[in-house]
Amino acid sequence: MTAVKPAAPTLLLIDDSIAELRVLIDMLAARKWRTLVSFDGMDGYRKAGLKKPDLILLDVRMPGMDGFGTCRRLKADPSTQSIPVIFLTSADDKEDRLTGLSLGAVDYIIKPYVSEEEVLARLGIHLELARRLGSVPSIRANATSGQSALVAAATSLLLESLTNPPSPETLALQLGTNEKRLNEAFHEAFALPVFAWLREQRLRLARQLLSKTDTPIADIAAHCGYGSPANFATAFRERFECTPRDFRRRLSRLDVDVPDEGISAT
Repeated sequence: MTAVKPAAPTLLLIDDSIAELRVLIDMLAARKWRTLVSFDGMDGYRKAGLKKPDLILLDVRMPGMDGFGTCRRLKADPSTQSIPVIFLTSADDKEDRLTGLSLGAVDYIIKPYVSEEEVLARLGIHLELARRLGSVPSIRANATSGQSALVAAATSLLLESLTNPPSPETLALQLGTNEKRLNEAFHEAFALPVFAWLREQRLRLARQLLSKTDTPIADIAAHCGYGSPANFATAFRERFECTPRDFRRRLSRLDVDVPDEGISAT
């Protein structure tokens, strides 16, 4: 029996620069990938909700709602929060890259696009990862709409204050609820209490920063809210069974082979 060829993926490009959009569109057309285009953040957010693309490429600097605001809206909306977002950023905007990853983006691509092969490889990797994950939502389907809205607001606040989050009591007050109800909503959504969820997000972000940037480990520890590199190393080892330094060393040894292994996005 002949295998059914997967449908070509659809990518939403959100950028106010027509010239830079044209470069991306030409790259993707060569792969026969479908593209949707938006010139501002709010329109891009609306299109994402209507069209449900497989991947979103999001420029940081745009008039009106910028890339960070757009990403916050996408990740707070249950209908779009599972769509992977890749930020488009300039090489010298290190802080932008860190902020983008902390808001839930899966990667970033440096502009101008010097290497078409690298851009397509990164896109292929994340399309394949999204395909393997399927349509598993970040918030469980059995959560009520009220609980989902509460959880979305709470996660947005926590991710914006990752380094110095509010206390459980303060967080609940900011959201007009109480600690018990907030923890119940998180248990239903993620099977975790609020600050266990936050700990997981910190460590996932740390793993991304270790793998995708050359940021010093001490800086990553501070950015992810750890009081000292030693505390960060302990937490990372408990979660991933290796120290941050060993994790980065392993990646550096595998760097040549990882990008194209098992990728079949077309």
